Amino acid sequence: MSAAISADNRRVWVVDDDRSVRFVLATALRDAGYEVDGFENAASALAALRVRGAPDLLFTDVRMPGDDGLVLLDRLKSAHPQLPVIVMSAYTDVASTASAFRGGAHEFLSKPFDLDDAVALAARALPAGMAAPPEPEPAPGPAGAGGAPDLIGDTPAMRALFRAIGRLAQAPLSVLITGETGTGKELVASALHRESPRSAGPFVALNTAAIPAELLESELFGHEAGAFTGASRRHVGRFEQADGGTLFLDEIGDMPASLQTRLLRVLAEGEFFRVGGRELIRVDVRVIAATHQDLETLVQQGRFRADLLHRLNVVRLQIPSLRERRSDIPLLAETFLHRAARKLGAGSKRFDPAALAALQAMDWPGNVRELQNLCWRLAALAPGETITVDDLDGVQAPAPGSAPATAADAPGEWDRQLGQWALACLQAGARDLHAEARDRFDQALLNAALRHTGGRRVEAAALLGVGRNTVTRKLGPGRKRR
Repeated sequence: MSAAISADNRRVWVVDDDRSVRFVLATALRDAGYEVDGFENAASALAALRVRGAPDLLFTDVRMPGDDGLVLLDRLKSAHPQLPVIVMSAYTDVASTASAFRGGAHEFLSKPFDLDDAVALAARALPAGMAAPPEPEPAPGPAGAGGAPDLIGDTPAMRALFRAIGRLAQAPLSVLITGETGTGKELVASALHRESPRSAGPFVALNTAAIPAELLESELFGHEAGAFTGASRRHVGRFEQADGGTLFLDEIGDMPASLQTRLLRVLAEGEFFRVGGRELIRVDVRVIAATHQDLETLVQQGRFRADLLHRLNVVRLQIPSLRERRSDIPLLAETFLHRAARKLGAGSKRFDPAALAALQAMDWPGNVRELQNLCWRLAALAPGETITVDDLDGVQAPAPGSAPATAADAPGEWDRQLGQWALACLQAGARDLHAEARDRFDQALLNAALRHTGGRRVEAAALLGVGRNTVTRKLGPGRKRR
């Protein structure tokens, strides 16, 4: 069935102080067969609501003069709880999306948006021939909950992640967060807790890979005095500490098999015994787990329980690597550099365009954490206020476990750095790059040969397989002849 047929006689309101947004969205919706009215603020929409009754669907911006879109959402849901409301905003962060979903929004639409996507979203919110489904009661949330300052990004992947966090924060479900090392899995877990009805309770984090296996059971479940050698007094474990709140278990794939069985029971029953104890402890804890490993593969290898995976993996959030969202790198880098410079008392620092382009061209195997560490080094070591490509070269740390470059692997590393330089220059708007690259190549090669020969041009030319006149012409008259 076409959109025009399925949308017939459905009334849609668009509330946005931006006239151009109202016009293009209303036009697209009318072309799809909806009856559309536009309003420039919340007050005019509420006035129309009292006179004409509720529409079938409402789109509203967040930031508007007077009452904002979230205030409008709250008033609409109080009077018409089944009315589907789609919240629109150019400010897509965890706090905004979580506030919208906590208030009962049907969906969050990031600006700028594709008109076809907006029309398709309207069709999903209002299935043909069906009334809008009843909205669940919005879960209570913390007043004025703050956003997550380190969850930064405006790429489609991060916007999708923010929307998912906003939705999942309200649901009492176990979440499995996956992603490479350094992508910010604990930040996501913290945001899920902070925007949830459990935000008044504790957020307790434990990296299971960082605790020796023989101590991990006690860390999780606690122990009684005398339970083992050295246990001189009762120890309250992380599950008890997190009662009423959230427990974040990082690197869950490294948990020993014996503890996986105990964890499974706690997740299923909400109860456990301390090590050496006889008292049954009951807790109300939301568990969020994270890993950089492929748990399905670990299950196949017999290293991870399949039933535990199913219990943890009610909802999975995949965090994109920094390579998958390179356009976020300038914003991240500027933010990290500003914070580091402020904390170190190093004065104001900023990146020049070529340096930002070079950062975008890097591979970042350590992801956001690696970028953040680089910005701290730059804040401490870079001499000027403006960070250049040369400053990046001066403080770039070697990859973990890497050895110094040798003659055997230098060509591949040179190719990689040349490619990074070229990409950075192109992204910075450079032209005639081939000529500049050739000149710099010649200069670097000839200077290296001259250093090797102690400045003897004839010998350097012979080693490079070029004539002495070529060396003289490339280097110019400024270097002493030998």
